[in-house]
Amino acid sequence: MNLLLEVRNLELAYGEVPAVRDISFEVAEGEIVTLIGANGAGKTTSLRGVAGAMLPRRGQIFFSGRDITNLPAYRRALAGIALVPEGRRVFPALTVRENLEMGGFKFRADRGKLRSQMERVMEMFPRLRERAGQAAGTLSGGEQQMLALSRALMSEPRLLCMDEPSLGLAPLVVQDIFRSIRAANAAGASILLVEQNARYALETASRGYVLQTGAIIASGPCAVLKQDERVKEAYLGRR
Repeated sequence: MNLLLEVRNLELAYGEVPAVRDISFEVAEGEIVTLIGANGAGKTTSLRGVAGAMLPRRGQIFFSGRDITNLPAYRRALAGIALVPEGRRVFPALTVRENLEMGGFKFRADRGKLRSQMERVMEMFPRLRERAGQAAGTLSGGEQQMLALSRALMSEPRLLCMDEPSLGLAPLVVQDIFRSIRAANAAGASILLVEQNARYALETASRGYVLQTGAIIASGPCAVLKQDERVKEAYLGRR
């Protein structure tokens, strides 16, 4: 197993208030790994730490064997880490095509590469091709999530960090989004997934970590976590 991401004893804080404490997790090449937990458990903060939106107070982050603990976010993006933020956060006044071009900014000097990336994501999401000239703010919630994912894929990331991709979407749209996540993984992106719907997350990922009040309380293969009494009680419900 070739490790792509390794997080060691990470501590992240907002001001003086710690949000995650002494957490360690890893993602191998080609793997989908999920972080699950209740609101406020530290899942989004952990993703922000990996993507460089927050710098840690303690701990280390390694990406492809390189220490990136203190690298700024744009350097991490160039190294191959892309973040799909919670709430989608598309550029509403820009068209779908312009949003995608922003995602492929690192290829701005290579128009051929930019066009091929655009074609690739539009093959994955045909609806984006149909709406290429439409302002992103006029898309439905599901279409905006497809756009946010596609915008991240435009940078050809090695690691895709996804924050609550199903939030606020209808069940049928959620199924489409998770099919797209699996397709992105099959196309070569490793994925670190934060998801409120623990059932979907554990069915999609191969391994998972359970966070509670900023600490990891359980980890392992998702098939094992689904049988963990704490996970069943708190996140899956009892049938």
